Amino acid sequence: MPTTGPATNWAGTITYGAARVHRPATVDALRATVAAADRVRALGTGHSFNRIADTSGDLVRLDGLPKTVRIDAAAGTATVGAGMRYAEIAGPLHAAGFALGSLASLPHITVAGSCATGTHGSGDTRRSLSAAVAGLRIVGADGGVRELSRAADPELLRGAVVALGGLGIVLDVTLDIEPAFDVAQWVYTGLPLDRMAADVDAVFGAAYSVSVFTDWHSGEGVAWLKRRADSDGTGPMPRRWLGAHRAERPHHPLPGVSPVHCTEQLGVPGPWHERLPHFRAAFTPSHGEEVQSELLVPRSAAPEAFAALRRLGPRMAPLLQVAEVRTVAADDLWLSPAYGRDSVALHFTWVKDTAAVLPVVAAVEAELMPLGARPHWAKLTADTPAETAARYDRAADFGALLRSFDPAGKFGNAYTAAF
Repeated sequence: MPTTGPATNWAGTITYGAARVHRPATVDALRATVAAADRVRALGTGHSFNRIADTSGDLVRLDGLPKTVRIDAAAGTATVGAGMRYAEIAGPLHAAGFALGSLASLPHITVAGSCATGTHGSGDTRRSLSAAVAGLRIVGADGGVRELSRAADPELLRGAVVALGGLGIVLDVTLDIEPAFDVAQWVYTGLPLDRMAADVDAVFGAAYSVSVFTDWHSGEGVAWLKRRADSDGTGPMPRRWLGAHRAERPHHPLPGVSPVHCTEQLGVPGPWHERLPHFRAAFTPSHGEEVQSELLVPRSAAPEAFAALRRLGPRMAPLLQVAEVRTVAADDLWLSPAYGRDSVALHFTWVKDTAAVLPVVAAVEAELMPLGARPHWAKLTADTPAETAARYDRAADFGALLRSFDPAGKFGNAYTAAF
């Protein structure tokens, strides 16, 4: 039975317009719910900061469906329930000797929601989480199930992975996997932002996955280096690195906050899924007391983008909790923010005051959009959906794909209408 009353996003900053929220326990129940609805969309963990998951009809949560992880070792893939969180699939994969090549900073987010919005981790060679998708099964408007695969429908899949929920309700996702590996995480404090801007390759090429946290005002950052044991080695890191100092105690991304919820640091090796995220799966790292925005700029524009953010540092300071800089390799997914270009992702965690934050987000975007920035689909932005859609070369192709899958617009909202 559906629940009534409004649903909200994780941060409590968005109240969705749907009158009913369904949580089907079987695939047949999901198909029947979709077929009977006039308008319907899927809702994952609600870790979005805009209305991309919203609908005027019904919302469905998939976390009540059976949680399955089916590994095909010969194909190098695993098929998982779309409503499962990355934390839920990591354990079974690792127990079977396999891994995902990349994870986001939070393992608490759903596979389908992450892939549908182009979410990413960090690493010069690491593409978005969406780029690991080798296949999808999607419940369409009539309740029927359609299957897409990289092998049979490569171009169609490139359009269908980052689809903003517009093609239907994703039932399960097939992901590329690889042999399990260990990672050791080191933190360096006092990294000069001048050095980061002058030598982007040295900073972000120093480990398998690199993140730099900063306030864009102090002139320094804190670098988290996640070294893969089978490629980067397991030996100790130097005490000094590019002007930064190796930390001798664990850190949290937010200054002054206890690191108890963070993944283990100080170079202690551990399984991939216990080091690639910043936060431990067993803990909720915060209670939604924040608003997030993010822009991906071409890697070639990184020094200009860094300079612009430092100029804006004093204006951001009263509202910014922390900013994070990561790198993402180019992919070929039509609506991926990293489509066609290696990118630098500029993430901002703001205080929970959308009205105060939005003008500052607009000021940041006014500086970075001329450099080719694209907003993360699930974050706060001053862009309208139509403005964001116009930043993609394949927008018209995606619009045609939407209409072919859902001509009546059952899965539509303001974001899909932009195409």
